Amino acid sequence: MASTAVYTGSFDPITLGHLNVIQRSSRLFDEFIVGIGVNPDKKSLFKADERVELIERVCADMPNVRVKSFTGLAVRFVRECGARTIVRGVRSLTDMEVEFTMTLANRKLDPDIETVFLMADDEFSHVSSSLIKQITPLASDEELARFVPRQIVPDLRKKLQK
Repeated sequence: MASTAVYTGSFDPITLGHLNVIQRSSRLFDEFIVGIGVNPDKKSLFKADERVELIERVCADMPNVRVKSFTGLAVRFVRECGARTIVRGVRSLTDMEVEFTMTLANRKLDPDIETVFLMADDEFSHVSSSLIKQITPLASDEELARFVPRQIVPDLRKKLQK
């Protein structure tokens, strides 16, 4: 039986921490789907289709990784993908508290879907999309590439210059 898992998030923008979770998860599951959640009430830096393209670009060397955007409940999206596993990356105890609450809610919504947590590698435990947005105007390309995939640095610069 083939295994499919889904990693949901906003990925606005994708960071090296996100990429680390994707790479590691792609080795654990036959099919791995990155689900880009779209919240119409939230102002995003990148549009959903732009985030799909950025993640597809940085994951091009992982043939079992697919990228899709979705609206609505994550558990519903996971079911639509034919999966029963949600992967979540955890950086800190604060993340764990938030993820614990979300997991309990998801289990109430769909008890057949399991959540698997992957601890971020320690070199990425401080990296967040919010941090990236703050440091991009101040950091050099070389410095920025310590936090985000090098391939997206120009996209990030262009978006934040507007």
